[in-house]
Amino acid sequence: MNQEEKFMKAAIREAKKAEKIQEVPIGCVIVSDGKIIARGYNRRNIDKNTLAHAELSAIKKASKKLGDWRLEGCTMYVTLEPCQMCAGAIVQARMDKVVIGSMNPKAGCAGSVLNLLQIQAFNHQVELETGILGEECSSMLSNFFKHLRQQKSEKSSQNS
Repeated sequence: MNQEEKFMKAAIREAKKAEKIQEVPIGCVIVSDGKIIARGYNRRNIDKNTLAHAELSAIKKASKKLGDWRLEGCTMYVTLEPCQMCAGAIVQARMDKVVIGSMNPKAGCAGSVLNLLQIQAFNHQVELETGILGEECSSMLSNFFKHLRQQKSEKSSQNS
């Protein structure tokens, strides 16, 4: 197992925390000098907060740990391609690199719908690597939504 896979496995463990509380299983870790300095997972429904994305949680923790809003020298490992809000925060935080497990063709802003991480007009661009443990990240999300649809179907047939 290489470094990318090791840290993506840590992000997957965070995603599984989200899944346990019936949140969409998205997880993230931020690494500096070869060590995880922050972790985050999706908590939008639990916290009833649009901003409670895995990436934003991890950015907040990493900034606190380093004592700076600039996360230069840091790499983020995230199980799902960031949305526009998170991609913007990653650029604003001056993150060096983002490693993505699964791309998000419906809402991803690191290459799928847009690529906000590498717009030349911005004062910072983020190095990007995709597909690390992609199958595992993708199947975790697919299984979550399949299970959710089954639950909804069973609930609606019970109410009929």
